[in-house]
Amino acid sequence: MNGSVQDDRPILITGGAGFIGSNLADRLAGEGHSVIVYDALSRPGVESNLRWLQQRHHNRIEAIIGDIRDEPVVAETARRAKAVFHLAAQVAVTTSMVDPRDDFEINIRGTLNVLDALRETKTPVIFASTNKVYGDLIDLDFALEDEAYVPTDPRIRDHGIGEDRPLDFHTPYGCSKGAADQYVLDYARSFGVPTAVIRMSCIYGHRQMGTEDQGWVAHFLIRALEGKPITLYGDGHQVRDILDVSNAVETYIHAWERIEQVSGRAFNLGGGPQNAVSLRQLLAYIGDLIGRPVEIDYSDWRAGDQRYFVADTRAAQAALDLSPKVPWRDGVAALASWLAEERGFTLSPAQERERLTA
Repeated sequence: MNGSVQDDRPILITGGAGFIGSNLADRLAGEGHSVIVYDALSRPGVESNLRWLQQRHHNRIEAIIGDIRDEPVVAETARRAKAVFHLAAQVAVTTSMVDPRDDFEINIRGTLNVLDALRETKTPVIFASTNKVYGDLIDLDFALEDEAYVPTDPRIRDHGIGEDRPLDFHTPYGCSKGAADQYVLDYARSFGVPTAVIRMSCIYGHRQMGTEDQGWVAHFLIRALEGKPITLYGDGHQVRDILDVSNAVETYIHAWERIEQVSGRAFNLGGGPQNAVSLRQLLAYIGDLIGRPVEIDYSDWRAGDQRYFVADTRAAQAALDLSPKVPWRDGVAALASWLAEERGFTLSPAQERERLTA
């Protein structure tokens, strides 16, 4: 049975030392599975996530420090696994604009390395995709309400962007992740490899090493805690449906456990309309948490930036039986407390209350 610990083969998580990967590895190892964490450790700070996993789970964590482009090592490792969660990727739009060839090699060739290794074994693959496969959504009309863009289309306003939205790849990152997304789905069609694709909106939570280019909720919090200004690209009215990593981890695991029913499908994943927040609204809340206003600078819009993305998660909810989503204010407060403790900042009274009740 999928998800059973009776099968003692390990689960492979590519990018397993990263933010989502380490949380997923922690959950799976805690449930009794052996986990291979395959990671190049190229992102600053992720080595601490790997140490944390090894300290918590000891011999249930096997670490392979390797590059997803190393086809022989990827193939040998993948063929040992009972399931593969493929999260290794080049994750920043900005980096893809500087080095599109490297972005291609990691996101497309790396994904093909994983998939081709499993053509014979038919091992399930759950792939981390992105909302960027839908492009900049420039055709949608918006109104500005309470410092946030909201769609004028009532269906999108009530539910968000569904999987029926046409794909429209923008920027090299959008192209590479979109192509990989389609390869994963096609390997289910063409070769019978059980696969599912999770098109993620903005995930945040513990163990996130936020930077300006990726992991922006944690980046905002880190800069605010340090008393440094935060740069908003565009006008700051952009809206995202932020989702706590615990909800994302559950989605990945449920997709694996139900892979016979959902193979060949893609699911949008985010916080949904109830967790939609503009950048300005989030920064105002962070100011409340830390007890002082956040200093904001503004710069030009970035290529391919969406003024609004909220995922319609009804398909994922129905197919994967997901738990209620963590309310964004609760999740952001918990992340602020974790970051403050990790980095040695003094907690505000609001943060301290959140830490004690989390």
